[in-house]
Amino acid sequence: MAAKEHISTVQLGIEPERLPRHIAIIMDGNGRWAQARGQPRLAGHRAGAKVVRKIITECSRLRIECLTLYSFSLDNWKRPPEEVAGLMRLYSQYLVGERKTLMDNNVRLVHLGTTDHLPQDVVRELNRSLEVSKDNTGTTLCLALNYSGRDEIVRATRRLAQRVLSGEIFPEQITIQSFSDELDTAGLPDPDLLVRTAGERRISDFLLWQISYAEIFVTDFCWPDFSLQVLHTALKDFASRQRRFGGLKHPHA
Repeated sequence: MAAKEHISTVQLGIEPERLPRHIAIIMDGNGRWAQARGQPRLAGHRAGAKVVRKIITECSRLRIECLTLYSFSLDNWKRPPEEVAGLMRLYSQYLVGERKTLMDNNVRLVHLGTTDHLPQDVVRELNRSLEVSKDNTGTTLCLALNYSGRDEIVRATRRLAQRVLSGEIFPEQITIQSFSDELDTAGLPDPDLLVRTAGERRISDFLLWQISYAEIFVTDFCWPDFSLQVLHTALKDFASRQRRFGGLKHPHA
């Protein structure tokens, strides 16, 4: 990684308190990146995996509290079987290969989604990474693997419904906070910044509950071309925005 990519928040012109606590990224365009180069789609996923390491390391260095990466959605099972099989092999390899990155950077891994239908070796390596990193106190890396925002909301609703049926709580005791506590992101701040690559302008069933007030940054770069410079541009753009959360900054504006 080029030394010039490593710049401080002062050099970025951002005060630390203006950085997002939680960055969520929809990593799109791996397949298109590869096809544009006459390579198989899986080559794009391999190239994208290398970018993940850079972004995790940089977020840790900048002391970003939480980073969520949308890696594989429930809808992605609809892709060609050979591509899905290749992706699963890549996940297993990645979880082993990046364990050192997690530990060297004091990063705690959290899984968003379910393990249903995931290959046993992927589940095994995922659980190992979750276990070895659980006491790390730096950036929390949420890996949305086999994830769907709608599915997450349904799973949370079922858990609350079961608590009502068992008499543990009454329906009127269900609040925004108690619902949030049943989500895969329980205990984590909601994303402040949502980044989408490859120029797409849709949410794609990602963190539907949590991104209610997230600022959105779209770049035309495909994920394998997502550099630290692009990340820094997104951070500067975020820092320049006035976040009102439904209110007005100036009462008489």
